[in-house]
Amino acid sequence: MIYHLLNYFKEEFTYKIGFYGYENVMFRTMLAALTSLIIAILAGPRIIRWLIRKKIGDRPEFNHTALNELMRERANTPTMGGLIILMSILVSTLLWAKLSNPFIHKAIFIIIWFGLIGAVDDWLKLTSKIKQRSRTGLYAWEKLILQFGGAVLIAIFLLRDFENIKDAHMFWVPFYKDGIPLAPFMFAIITVLYISATSNAVNLTDGMDGLAPGCIGIVAAVLVILCYVASEKMTPTGTITWAGYLNLPHIPGSGELCIFYASVMGAILGFLWFNCHPAQVFMGDIGSLPLGAAMGFGAIVTRHEILLLLIGGVFVIELVSVILQVGYFKYSGGKRIFRCAPIHHHFHLAGWSEPQVVVRFWLMAVGFATIALATLKIR
Repeated sequence: MIYHLLNYFKEEFTYKIGFYGYENVMFRTMLAALTSLIIAILAGPRIIRWLIRKKIGDRPEFNHTALNELMRERANTPTMGGLIILMSILVSTLLWAKLSNPFIHKAIFIIIWFGLIGAVDDWLKLTSKIKQRSRTGLYAWEKLILQFGGAVLIAIFLLRDFENIKDAHMFWVPFYKDGIPLAPFMFAIITVLYISATSNAVNLTDGMDGLAPGCIGIVAAVLVILCYVASEKMTPTGTITWAGYLNLPHIPGSGELCIFYASVMGAILGFLWFNCHPAQVFMGDIGSLPLGAAMGFGAIVTRHEILLLLIGGVFVIELVSVILQVGYFKYSGGKRIFRCAPIHHHFHLAGWSEPQVVVRFWLMAVGFATIALATLKIR
């Protein structure tokens, strides 16, 4: 909005005062991060008070007596704090991004669509506990259908956006400089599976104060870099940019997503002010589902689906731990691999304090992100 406003008055006002900075995507990226941070910090207390008044509090219940005892102090802490994050992201993106960019349209759609799924799921969980109903949230199949539906729409629209982009029709593998031709139906399948899987992986990780938001912030920082690098392969003057130098896929227009993911970073930092241990508010599905889907979307647009498995290594470990635990439990007739899954609860039950688990997982996330960026040079 601000970009278009300044661009509209560029001849009469903007250029006359010598201000050209708004045209640079990285300048607007930094302002977007700062804007979303300020919005989250200012709006956070008001939203938390509103959630408390509405008695929207968390009442965690696990199938593990020891874990219930450890998490006892979380009872009645307000949840659905993802509202703070989503509002900050949307306002900041709408203010600083080029609203004519098709990738921005999809990013906003993901935040709204998956945010609504999470909001309905959270609300049903909370009301069922208050009114002692047997139904707790959306059924798994209902949630999956809604997630697949949103991901299918994204896949269809991206196929149109990518129609004339050569690198977008390739599947890119780390350490290999050339892309592998990818059929449209395979692209659609990968998109649907990735967006749905990343959405659920972040949801599973959201079980401790600051754990999922901190890891998402780190992934978002890497996606800012990837989106910027993918946006240009060669400048108008013929200078080779990072995408050309590193033999990375070139996706014109992807640079505008830097603003979106910078808004995610700022919103996460602001939310962590209230979500750090002991948390004043929890993110809930309304935050974890759209943020996870947004991470998958960034990997799809920049054509780094495989690399995302490394960038978001913590989320992959959490998801795999649940799959292994459930599968082994059914196969062995009641035996477990971990004390509890997702795996962060395993370490909590092993004697690590909650802040220890969270900070150590953050460090792992930084390590995964650093390794992922290092692989870009090895082609």
